[in-house]
Amino acid sequence: MKITLKNMIFYGYHGLHEHERTLGQRFSVDITAITDPSLDSHIKKLQDTVDYTAIFDIVKNEVENYKYHLLEKLANKILDHILNQFSLVKKCQIKIRKIAVPITGSLDYVELEMERER
Repeated sequence: MKITLKNMIFYGYHGLHEHERTLGQRFSVDITAITDPSLDSHIKKLQDTVDYTAIFDIVKNEVENYKYHLLEKLANKILDHILNQFSLVKKCQIKIRKIAVPITGSLDYVELEMERER
């Protein structure tokens, strides 16, 4: 089974530049948590699966309450929390988009994608 949380928007204080960590900006995050498909037919209650509201809370807490110089560090922290908290998750993918990038030029966003599995 795949559980995907798409385009979660948070305001955070991440970046190399001091003004990014002081003023903050919007970040968009996608998470895909993958479980063992052989367990799908046994799901009868929330305890048998992955609570996506808890995943949302993990991402929200990490993005909004901490400051990282690198998106890679933020992504690793989120992946660590999800894999540590949910034993059913065998693989987890994350995409983090920095929507307002301090680059002279025109682009929609910068996106970091990471994947980790047990």
